[in-house]
Amino acid sequence: MLSLLFLLVSAVSIAQENYTVSGKVSDAANGETLFGASVFLEGTSIGVVTNEYGFYSITAPEGNYRLLISYMGYSEKYQEITLDKDQKFDFEISEFSTELEEVVVSADEPERAILRKPEMSVAKMNIATVKQMPVVLGEVDILKSLQMLPGVTNNGEGTGGFHVRGGAGDQNLVLLDEAIIYNTSHMFGFFSVFNADAIKDVKLYKGGIPARYGGRVSSVLDVRQKDGNSKQFAATGGIGIISSRLALEGPLFKEKGSFLIAGRRSYADLLLKAAGEDNSVSFYDLNLKTNYKINANNRLYLSGYFGRDAFELGENFTSSYGNSTGNLRWNHIFNNRLFSNLSVVYSKYDYDLGITTAEFDWVSSITNYNLKYDFKYYFSDKFKLDFGASGIYYDFDPGEIRPTSETSSVNSFILDSKKALESGVYINAEHKLTDNLTAQYGLRYSGFTRFGGQAMVEYANNQPVVYNSVLGIYERGTEVGETNYDKGDVIEKFGNFEPRASLAYVLNDDSSLKVGFSRVAQYIHLLSNTSSATPLDVWAPSGQYVKPQLSNQYALGYFRNFKDKAYSMEAEVYFKNTDNRIDYIDGSDLIGQNTIETEILNGESRAYGLELLLRKNEGDFTGWIAYTLSKSEQRTPGGNAGGLGINDGDWYNTPYDRTHDISISGAYKLNDKLSFGANLVFQTGRPVTYPNGQYEYEGISVASYADRNSDRLPSYHRLDLSVNYKPNRKPERRFKGEWVLGIYNAYNRKNAASISFGQNLETGANEATRTAIFGIVPSLTYNFKF
Repeated sequence: MLSLLFLLVSAVSIAQENYTVSGKVSDAANGETLFGASVFLEGTSIGVVTNEYGFYSITAPEGNYRLLISYMGYSEKYQEITLDKDQKFDFEISEFSTELEEVVVSADEPERAILRKPEMSVAKMNIATVKQMPVVLGEVDILKSLQMLPGVTNNGEGTGGFHVRGGAGDQNLVLLDEAIIYNTSHMFGFFSVFNADAIKDVKLYKGGIPARYGGRVSSVLDVRQKDGNSKQFAATGGIGIISSRLALEGPLFKEKGSFLIAGRRSYADLLLKAAGEDNSVSFYDLNLKTNYKINANNRLYLSGYFGRDAFELGENFTSSYGNSTGNLRWNHIFNNRLFSNLSVVYSKYDYDLGITTAEFDWVSSITNYNLKYDFKYYFSDKFKLDFGASGIYYDFDPGEIRPTSETSSVNSFILDSKKALESGVYINAEHKLTDNLTAQYGLRYSGFTRFGGQAMVEYANNQPVVYNSVLGIYERGTEVGETNYDKGDVIEKFGNFEPRASLAYVLNDDSSLKVGFSRVAQYIHLLSNTSSATPLDVWAPSGQYVKPQLSNQYALGYFRNFKDKAYSMEAEVYFKNTDNRIDYIDGSDLIGQNTIETEILNGESRAYGLELLLRKNEGDFTGWIAYTLSKSEQRTPGGNAGGLGINDGDWYNTPYDRTHDISISGAYKLNDKLSFGANLVFQTGRPVTYPNGQYEYEGISVASYADRNSDRLPSYHRLDLSVNYKPNRKPERRFKGEWVLGIYNAYNRKNAASISFGQNLETGANEATRTAIFGIVPSLTYNFKF
């Protein structure tokens, strides 16, 4: 890799009369560094956007220039410079007003940077936008806001996670300050784990995933916490009907550092107990971050997240689950062109399930330790280079049963723990080929090693699943022995090259074309045969029978601004195919399963579609219309197991297929005190499997089912409304408050979460039961800050 770097360095000629200006861009009010701020030499096409830590570097020929610094929602700043030597300038820029009013959907860079940058299939949401959108139970929610954008959807109300371009939930890499989040939901999807008061940046890569990311084939959601106010002490919070939150931040070490502490706690459990209910549900989370500036070229960051859910069903059933993360980072500026970040990251997800009547607990977890070192080198205004390496050590604990008393009839049982190491090295270049054509190209090599410390079952003819032609079903293969692997032994190794490339061609000042390709490997899998993620789902590594998923995605996009950038349009078409996508045989049992290979078949999936996003960016009324026309399918042949496979080996809908998905979001500012928001959503119903016949056995009616996912739930649609009222709006006052009245599902649509079929024991008639999670849900929240 170093030799490749040296070749690239020597290939890029930099004239001796060129000089570099570099530095950081931050918010003047709180010292927060700004990710995605534009720094340009006015009157030229020379410029960059700041990285995740606000750093920029521009190299240009000797001369006099006017440096322009801009960021959406902030006043522009200018600096006259004479480039006759390398220089350093740090800039602080101010918001237009004390409140961020502007709705921003896409990247925060000026439109010219968006058009020229060879980055596509990316959504970057402004936190101010998120806070204006009406959501369920009055809680601001980043994930639900992202689902209003094209190509992003959920799997129904009351479900956790999200789905991108027809992919499964486990195909999304979710990062909070670089730490992996394995379960993004509180209260089974009613809330997300992201407290908007603690979040600075949200960026979702739906395709064209940069080479520095790996491990998931569908998308990357990169969420960054605030650093903390380094200028003065500040607090924000809110009091709602279900939960409340408080965030505190301020300077440390004489403004050489800062801190952030933000917490949320629901009190639904207290309300239920006060109402005499035996059931209980609650959650809490805590965001922590601090940083210290050692000197002009070195800064340390320490951040963490801790969140947990707990619920009880009477006295018989208890459960809790949650995420814990920690990250220690060192930012180092080697010189005015080379920036680096070294991170040591910890992440854990675990759950605990208790059955009181059976007197046992079930516990499971996944833990990983991640070491990564990333570099960015700014060669010139035409060539920038990213490179780095990472290693993730996984500790999978799929489950353990623990008796809770000596009289319990349940014996202790421990599923085999699994260890693995995922490593990766990458190099990526952004290259301005001509004034109108810019390329981004890179290569990632990833490796995965599955370690021993367990026994691996051997099967007759090496087939963990076999087809029973008499019964017409797939069954568990015949065990013929096992092989014991000691700790440190290698069970299986994988390695994959993952090329990434994209091009942006500027047609004129207001429009551009972009094309992209990315290949990504995924080595860990979420084992779940339900339509949505649950706390009981188990993560497992690739191995002898479960192979890594390999995905190729192709995208073509057209981007255009209208009426002096007051309106904009983004249109993309995409196609992606994924090899080694598993599906589950009929009647599969995943709970307490040591040999998951006996429950699955290997197949492939594909997804393709059209995405449109029309935005109004300026004025009292702002918002967007997002439309997605798409198809997501899977094919799972029988292969060596015999038989034709699932649905006779034909293509069938994945559970995440949505033919049509329309989202309309708008915000109207009546005056400084009063504003309104609305969301309108329509989606094709998700695929399900219905009975298509029945037969009787010993007087009992038994249903037979149609092909997998050949039917659909009814179409999903709803309207959400919100009113924001800010009393006594006085700019000179530090304390500011607002009331937010929200109405989720304003016309009380009873959207079907599921439809179940059964027999009425009294009449003998077959019945279909439709289950809806929400009707109309009003909420009232008081938000404050000082």
